[in-house]
Amino acid sequence: MDIEQNIWGFTPEGEAVILYTMTNGAGAQVRLSNIGAGIVSIVVPDREGRMADVALGYDDFKSYFNDGPCMGKTPGRFANRIGFARFTLDGKEYRLTRNCNGRHHLHGGDAGFANKLWDSRVETDRVVFSLLSPDGDQGYPGDLDAEVVYDWNDDCELEITLYARTSAPTVVNLTNHAYFNLRGEAEGGALENVLKLNASCFLETDADQITTGRRTPVEGTPMDFREPKPLGRDINADYEPLRFGYGYDHCWAIDGWEPGRLTDFGFLYDPQSGRRMTIRSTQPGVQIYTGNWLEGCPRSISGHEYRNRDGVAIECQAFPDSPNKPEFPSVVLRPGEIYEQRIVYRFDTL
Repeated sequence: MDIEQNIWGFTPEGEAVILYTMTNGAGAQVRLSNIGAGIVSIVVPDREGRMADVALGYDDFKSYFNDGPCMGKTPGRFANRIGFARFTLDGKEYRLTRNCNGRHHLHGGDAGFANKLWDSRVETDRVVFSLLSPDGDQGYPGDLDAEVVYDWNDDCELEITLYARTSAPTVVNLTNHAYFNLRGEAEGGALENVLKLNASCFLETDADQITTGRRTPVEGTPMDFREPKPLGRDINADYEPLRFGYGYDHCWAIDGWEPGRLTDFGFLYDPQSGRRMTIRSTQPGVQIYTGNWLEGCPRSISGHEYRNRDGVAIECQAFPDSPNKPEFPSVVLRPGEIYEQRIVYRFDTL
């Protein structure tokens, strides 16, 4: 494993933006940035050995700050939505910043983890990012020390381990927000990628896409990916949840989930290139977002403009609005405990 680090540029405050390139023995690469502890590109072979970047990204580091899509980055303290930007913990109500529809909280707020410049370092064959979020940051209680570790091996497995520790009881939900197109980020046609999810239920939401707490069986609905099917097959179906999200932007509950155990979530596959990405995680859910609002985002890493649905985000995470849903798996972190979650994307060909 070879890891290069280069200065990509400097912020207006003079802080260095670092670009890390991890190259395995087969020449496949993962590029990372300390902006949001994020993924910039993933270059892997197709069935003929031709390399292509399968993760959407930008050509200018400045585009990663405060972008709408949260491209490739680590949202936090709480990924996804918290209804009405508030929650109660140990009898005390906490009010968070409102950055979603004027009344809800999304991805930790506009000044959340995805828009921070993280400390970073190389440790032998891995890249480690760390961030201190002070008590009161975006309304959350407790000083939170967060860490994101990326490992890349010769089997083209990208493992992301997410850690956190806190000085006071708080809530945490960390994930990665990469967008994938296994045909190639510049090729379009992401809706022709085939998705399989080991999930019998998805989480019902209201029109603001705040979870109601109810799990809805996927059987007989456009949300059923238990058998592999193209993302675009049912995306325009006359089905209320799809109208709420203008396409897929929903959380599925993974079958057989157990706390702390890596669970097989399913796979994404592109029939044209033969590339497949299998997904495993310790998290209970996965948000599938088909990039329904990508148009108008910054210019792509290959110099073209992204269109809506040019990529799909596969965000392994806790259930949205969990702090307000006691029936969901707990997201509470207390002093002395260690938050640890893992996501593994494995790339191969068929």
